Amino acid sequence: MKIIDTAIADVKIIEPAVFGDERGFFFESFNQKRFEEAIGRKVEFVQDNHSRSCKGVLRGLHYQLPPFAQGKLVRCCVGEVFDIAIDLRRSSRTFGQSVMAILSACNKQQLWIPPGFAHGFLTLSEVAEIQYKTDNYWNAQSERSIRWSDPTLDIPWPLQEKPILSAKDQQAVLFSQADTFA
Repeated sequence: MKIIDTAIADVKIIEPAVFGDERGFFFESFNQKRFEEAIGRKVEFVQDNHSRSCKGVLRGLHYQLPPFAQGKLVRCCVGEVFDIAIDLRRSSRTFGQSVMAILSACNKQQLWIPPGFAHGFLTLSEVAEIQYKTDNYWNAQSERSIRWSDPTLDIPWPLQEKPILSAKDQQAVLFSQADTFA
């Protein structure tokens, strides 16, 4: 397993060792001990999620407030997505900054997004399937969304046309109006 540091120290890209030959490939997609060594703390995952999206679907920017804030380990097992994590911790020197990565079935990379960050992704391939582990349960009252197109965040979404959004994401608030973390 290779750990790739990002512009925000707490967000990591995790690249597994892939063993392939003419039959196909094998890789260890998760190892609790190695993961905790890589991020420097204990994490107990409690929920696995799996989503499927068509090309042009944009999901996010989602997060949950304490006490239900979630850390997420995200990977794309089918297709390709542009994935983003935005620091919502006011006490952080990287508050409002983001980390972006292309996650795909081909590169098999994963993105560790700790609690205190908003998360979103745009489907780049015809279809993409995302799997992610969370370290806290989903809680509807704690869930929040920030507008994907907020000019303050200036996210360079690789859009070829207007994205497909859920009703919830169409009603998301601006970054300046968002509930954030201490």
